[in-house]
Amino acid sequence: PYEWHTEEFEDGRETQSNESTNEFGIFNSLWFSLGAFMRQGCDISPRSLSGRIVGGVWWFFTLIIISSYTANLAAFLTVERMVSPIESAEDLSKQTEIAYGTLDSGSTKEFFRRSKIAVFDKMWTYMKSAEPSVFVRTTAEGVARVRKSKGKYAYLLESTMNEYIEQRKPCDTMKVGGNLDSKGYGIATPKGSSLGTPVNLAVLKLSEQGVLDKLKNKWWYDKGECGAKDSGSKEKTSALSLSNVAGVFYILVGGLGLAMLVALIEFCYKSRAEAKRMKVAKNAQNINPTSSQNS
Repeated sequence: PYEWHTEEFEDGRETQSNESTNEFGIFNSLWFSLGAFMRQGCDISPRSLSGRIVGGVWWFFTLIIISSYTANLAAFLTVERMVSPIESAEDLSKQTEIAYGTLDSGSTKEFFRRSKIAVFDKMWTYMKSAEPSVFVRTTAEGVARVRKSKGKYAYLLESTMNEYIEQRKPCDTMKVGGNLDSKGYGIATPKGSSLGTPVNLAVLKLSEQGVLDKLKNKWWYDKGECGAKDSGSKEKTSALSLSNVAGVFYILVGGLGLAMLVALIEFCYKSRAEAKRMKVAKNAQNINPTSSQNS
């Protein structure tokens, strides 16, 4: 009721009529909401207590939502700048800024030397002609070179060793991309040895029962020093979910409920006051004719 006020419409010097108006119609209400959301304000403001509660809760809601979005966007852009530009062997082969190499002797070097796949053949051509040499004598030397290069050297090695090193301090290395090839480890025995068959059966049994995977998880990841198993994967910022901002929605709904309750109280109070005023005015009209007759 307190949002309504009387306006006089004049035509020249004569007052034509009085009309009760409410500034917060549908269009002005939308304009007020948009102005608050865009942090620009509005040329009208609520006058009633219930309207001010709605306005205040809406201002608080927009403040939290915009602040949360800004913070999440800043974190997303920061992580995007931290992501490695290399995601696969193909990415490595297409550039020369980041050097890459393998152990000077071993299965990885032989894999590239014998490969007939165009990407791997191109990488091998680069590695054997690179100056200074990109090959290292030991795995420890290769890992040390990666750490000293500050992102300018990639060391190619077996995935098992790669995952193990990744889980060891100082936790500053990461595995990039998937495996280039699939090979397994075996236990060597003399040719014709009677141990061959029992060992094969034992390894197959352990593999089928999942014991080998449990052992790997135990010694690689459970006893790891660098946190989660997928720490080397591409980092991503999680989007804001409803649960992250549920609190501010609860406040908004609670504020609207309170405003509706206050508006109902205002309406009842205004109606009661108006009824009393009309009753007093009616009694006054009844008294005035009586006084005139007595005169």
